[in-house]
Amino acid sequence: MLSIFLGMIGTGQILIIVAIVLLLFGGKKIPELMRGLGSGIREFKDAAKDPNEKKPENTEKSEIETSK
Repeated sequence: MLSIFLGMIGTGQILIIVAIVLLLFGGKKIPELMRGLGSGIREFKDAAKDPNEKKPENTEKSEIETSK
């Protein structure tokens, strides 16, 4: 259902949406909103990864501990 609407959105509609967002939030608040959106997406991607997958920081520490 969402893909139907994405095909119908044109450049004019995107410009109208951007103008409305600028009017509602102002120019100073938008970078904060985008930063929050980016960190939320990053957290979601990290949570969606395999929980059994080791992180690079943990593997370095475990290699140091096993070599002692």
